Amino acid sequence: MKQLLRCILVPIAMAALVLNAISACSKKSGNDQSNIDYWTCTMHTFVRAKKPGKCPVCSMTLVPVMKGSGGPSSSPSPTSGAQSESSKGAGDMKDMPGMPGMKGGDTKGAEEKPAEFRVPVERQQQIGVTFATVETRPLNHSIRAVGRVVPDAQRVWRVVSRTGGYVQQLGVSAVGELVKKDQVLMTIYSPELLTTQRELIDLLRARDRTAKGRNSAGEDFQRLIESAKRRLRLWNITDEQIAKIEQTRQAEESLPILCKVDGVVQSLPVTQGATIAAGSPLVDVVDLSLVWVWGDFYQDELPMLHVGQEVRVTSSSYPGEEFKGELTLVDPFIDEAKRTGRVRLDIKNPDLKLKPDMYVNVSLEMNMGDSLVVPVSAVMPTGQRNVAFVDKGEGKLEPRFLELGGKFGDVYAVKSGLQKGERVVASANFLIDAESKIQGALKSW
Repeated sequence: MKQLLRCILVPIAMAALVLNAISACSKKSGNDQSNIDYWTCTMHTFVRAKKPGKCPVCSMTLVPVMKGSGGPSSSPSPTSGAQSESSKGAGDMKDMPGMPGMKGGDTKGAEEKPAEFRVPVERQQQIGVTFATVETRPLNHSIRAVGRVVPDAQRVWRVVSRTGGYVQQLGVSAVGELVKKDQVLMTIYSPELLTTQRELIDLLRARDRTAKGRNSAGEDFQRLIESAKRRLRLWNITDEQIAKIEQTRQAEESLPILCKVDGVVQSLPVTQGATIAAGSPLVDVVDLSLVWVWGDFYQDELPMLHVGQEVRVTSSSYPGEEFKGELTLVDPFIDEAKRTGRVRLDIKNPDLKLKPDMYVNVSLEMNMGDSLVVPVSAVMPTGQRNVAFVDKGEGKLEPRFLELGGKFGDVYAVKSGLQKGERVVASANFLIDAESKIQGALKSW
């Protein structure tokens, strides 16, 4: 019985001792901060901070590096094969210093300055590195949008009846028919017009019969004659038609309605024999030799647009043909659904190829001035910054943080970070970045 109790109690006691020892060790290691040398990022080992935080390059959580360990406590040691391959292409390893202006390696609010590293020329050739020269170039920015053709509102004429009557005969047959200036659009019969014409004729004859010596009577007749003419003008009777009535002394039973411009019939709401009242629309004529194009542009493009810019319009109906015009209005209101603003373009259309409600493509070319440029392939975005690798000669490369001014085709405009004439890596950027990180990691390990 004693032997059985001894077999049960001895293992339990030993397990308790082991658990107490592990707990004491973990408490000691967790509370002892004096053994931590600095905090760093496992991806960007050149970052060294005095206290925990986030990496300023990739925002990863910094990990502690213990004194005498030579590397991050949470980073696994590389295999011997990886060490051999990395050291083969890494060349001479240099320190990746911390950030200038920091106290004790604190990364908070500081700007790091990466140091140069070395990738032998043979290694660069193996991974396919090419270079491009930083140069100054004139920049052109192109904005494209979709537009819709509409008639110019100032070139639409609506003929409205100003008296009651009947449509006797139409001079045009259908919508879309081309008409010329002074062409007869229709003839109407109006008892009021006929009465006013006869009144004018009677006044003219009475004036002629009046004795020349009676100047006061002649002046009275003249005032009545002018009053009758004004009433006829209010009914869309032209001065030429009034002059004809005054010359022939005959009233026109059918009054012709003449077209005022060369254009196209847009609307014809009446038919022959139709009764019309004062204010009834008779015909709409539109001049399409110049049309409007309303284009929709995104709200971030609107500040680049201004009145007077030259624009080009193309249509799939006429491949290879361009229509030139001018930007005449930027609508200050934004469409709440599409988040776009309307822009009005005046486009010359002498051959009437652009038709109302046709969709077209709008293109605006803008000169943005001269700027330093680098190829798009030379810039490596890291999320918060843009990096380029500058060739310093003999395999030495220096990472640079760039401030870009926008993308223009296959190049970026550079505001700061590079100088004219410098050479930058234009291909294999990610492999170069990997080489720089390997060198930094090996130094830490």
